[in-house]
Amino acid sequence: MLQTVFPPLNNSDPFSNMRRAQGAMNRLFDDPRTSGQPTAYPLVNFQAGQDSIVMTTELPGLTEEDIDLTVKDTMLSIRGTYPEPRSGDDVVWHRRERPRGTFLRSVELPFRVSPDHIDARFRNGVLTVEMQRPEDDKPRRIQIKAS
Repeated sequence: MLQTVFPPLNNSDPFSNMRRAQGAMNRLFDDPRTSGQPTAYPLVNFQAGQDSIVMTTELPGLTEEDIDLTVKDTMLSIRGTYPEPRSGDDVVWHRRERPRGTFLRSVELPFRVSPDHIDARFRNGVLTVEMQRPEDDKPRRIQIKAS
């Protein structure tokens, strides 16, 4: 009996195997200094419900005053600036991996949010933003009448 060492082909999506091969090729040619590093900063998590959405992100080393949070329609933007670390002739860096400088991250939300009903909290370096969906934007059940 002949056995294969390759994973089985996915017949439901004819392009999935090409995308998998392309991803493998891209990983071969990635810059070793940046492979595995996310390109968007800060990383965000979203939990969405019918009436609201909650975003969390980690911003270590910042305070509430260092962060600017804006929302317009379905776009949420987080902007901030990390203070420049101490430098001078007596400082020799062995490794610098912590974020520095200014960042801006804009994320499209799955629905419009009400700017008047946003609760943002910053505690222990974690920003938590709860955004409510406006009443007029919530899906409504339509009753169907018999004719």
